[in-house]
Amino acid sequence: MNNYFVVLISIAALFVFIIIVAMMRRYKRCPSDRILVVYGKIGKGANRETRSAKCIHGGAAFIWPIIHSYAFLDLTPLSIEINLTNALSKQNIRVDVPSRFTVGISTEPVIMNNAAERLLGLPQEAVSNLAKDIIFGQLRLVVATMEIEEINSNRDLFLAAVSSNVEAELKKIGLKLINVNVTDINDESGYIEALGKEAAAKAINDAKKSVAEKNRDGEIGQAMAHREQRVQVAGADAEAVEGENVAKVTIANSDADRREKEAEANRRAVAAEKVTDAQALQEAYAAEKLAENVRAERDKATQTANIVVPAEIDKQKVEIDAEALAEQKRRIAKGEADAIYMKMAAEGKGIYEILSKQADGFDQLVKAAGNDAQKAVLMMIADKLPELVATQVEAIKNIKIDKVTVWETGGNKDGKTATANFMQGMLGAIPPLDDIFKSAGMELPDYLKGKPKKESSIEVVSDQEDENMDTEQNTNEK
Repeated sequence: MNNYFVVLISIAALFVFIIIVAMMRRYKRCPSDRILVVYGKIGKGANRETRSAKCIHGGAAFIWPIIHSYAFLDLTPLSIEINLTNALSKQNIRVDVPSRFTVGISTEPVIMNNAAERLLGLPQEAVSNLAKDIIFGQLRLVVATMEIEEINSNRDLFLAAVSSNVEAELKKIGLKLINVNVTDINDESGYIEALGKEAAAKAINDAKKSVAEKNRDGEIGQAMAHREQRVQVAGADAEAVEGENVAKVTIANSDADRREKEAEANRRAVAAEKVTDAQALQEAYAAEKLAENVRAERDKATQTANIVVPAEIDKQKVEIDAEALAEQKRRIAKGEADAIYMKMAAEGKGIYEILSKQADGFDQLVKAAGNDAQKAVLMMIADKLPELVATQVEAIKNIKIDKVTVWETGGNKDGKTATANFMQGMLGAIPPLDDIFKSAGMELPDYLKGKPKKESSIEVVSDQEDENMDTEQNTNEK
């Protein structure tokens, strides 16, 4: 199965490669000395006219297979020799006009299309013969419209007329006239030769006349030149004498000005020297003063660097150390305060929890006592009596009495013996239970303080009433 896919991929790759190579071979580039003509199904032009071919010069085009084909037009110039004989001029004189024309295929878009339509596929010789026939006809036409004198004397006009007529006809088949060169013009009657002899004789006579006139003008010019020379020499001599006198006066004035200027210059020089000396002394004093100031500033800077700067550094160091110590203390104090705050907050939270739990317990205790706070207190006191008794016992626990000797004299006071009074005083040293409760912030009930029953605020409930109350409470709870 894998081999089958590999074969398919290879075939597809080969097919794509063949298509690419074929496309590249169909892409045609046009060299600079040729015109690429693409023909076939070209389409329509800008004016919606049907085109028979597309001409490309200096570019490239893709040639679609089957739809298009292509060919090249050679731009190599053609040199055509035209030996025109017995051409009838305007004066009915037959002349010979040997000439050479250089033509080639034009690269203008419209003319290229004409060449593609009329010259494509023709060899160079056939194109040359076709151009030769057109040139012969147009050259005879131009000679017939001009006189011999115009053709012979005004060659530029003749060549312009030939170029205009010939090029207009050559464009119709796609050619362009590059150059026209007329070698010589002859006629069978000798008219042009006679014109040449006449022109030569006239030129010779004109030359002789010109030579004589030039000789005459030369003699006259020579005499006038001698006269002008003498006048100019005399004038130059007079001007020279006058110039010498003026020069002497100028020299004298110049000497006077020079001496005056020398004296003035000497005076200014002496004054300038004195002023310069004074300025030099002033500048020297100023320089010495400046040097002293600089030296003082240097000494001051040295003292500042040696004394003030170290002191300032020490001062800044002390300030920095103090700031660092203060910052450290502040951080330590802040840490301690935060720790104390956290500790106090924890303790307060603990106390709050304890008091909350105690309040909840007391609330439940009051509810258990039938919402009677006094009964709840009695229950708490009953619960704490063992601890209170233990506390009283602890108060006299460490009192050691090795021996008690009581001398009984037999005297009685208030009906009591001495031994009874001693025991009563000893027991009186034990803290009363009421004082112990008061020190704890509590109050004993009146019946525990030894008050009469009628003064007690606590009611004594009989066993039968207690049972009735318990029964009633249990009924309420149910």
